Amino acid sequence: MSSSGGAGRAGRRTLDLALPFTHEELVLRRRYEVVSILNDLLVAIWFIVGSVLFFYDSTAYAGTWCFLLGSVQLAIRPALRLSRQVHLRRRVAARDQVLPHESDDDF
Repeated sequence: MSSSGGAGRAGRRTLDLALPFTHEELVLRRRYEVVSILNDLLVAIWFIVGSVLFFYDSTAYAGTWCFLLGSVQLAIRPALRLSRQVHLRRRVAARDQVLPHESDDDF
């Protein structure tokens, strides 16, 4: 923490905070989080419906398809996380190529 020396701010302390990502990256993270939550919700729905359908012999075939869909969506979960990581790394790399680094002022 550093105290600010401005008029009218005597006695107040401010916290200088450097965020490791931009507003755009934060928005991107939130979007991926929403998609991931929706995917998890659908996985739960498929397995619940599949479980109920397995109570009756006449609907067991449909229940099997629900379990298959839920299993496929379980595979989508790590694919979403990987996609988010790749997307964010590309954004950071593009940003770092455009913005000067602090060490550029050393020489």
